[in-house]
Amino acid sequence: MNYTAFLILILIVAVALILIVMVQNPKGGGLSSSFGGGAQALGGVQNTNNFLDRTTWTLAIAMFALILLANFAIPRDGEKDFKLDKTLDGVESTAPKTTNTTNDTLK
Repeated sequence: MNYTAFLILILIVAVALILIVMVQNPKGGGLSSSFGGGAQALGGVQNTNNFLDRTTWTLAIAMFALILLANFAIPRDGEKDFKLDKTLDGVESTAPKTTNTTNDTLK
């Protein structure tokens, strides 16, 4: 899988996570309570809250895993040509040359 596919999946999971969190309300007065008729037919508000909690945790774990996996898919061009030991060849210092005069004055 390439990096662009990981980014698209991360964005989809992020939007889904935002929507699921927006639906929740710990006091029971959020958007989930406005669907009370359908939710009670499915087993009541408590089951709806359990579903939303589990979905939130699942999406959060999925996003964490996708972000970690996307790190391995980052294109790294020229990785084989990268050598630190030869980066300073031919570079001259521009710092002024100083002489050690402090030792002469202390004698």
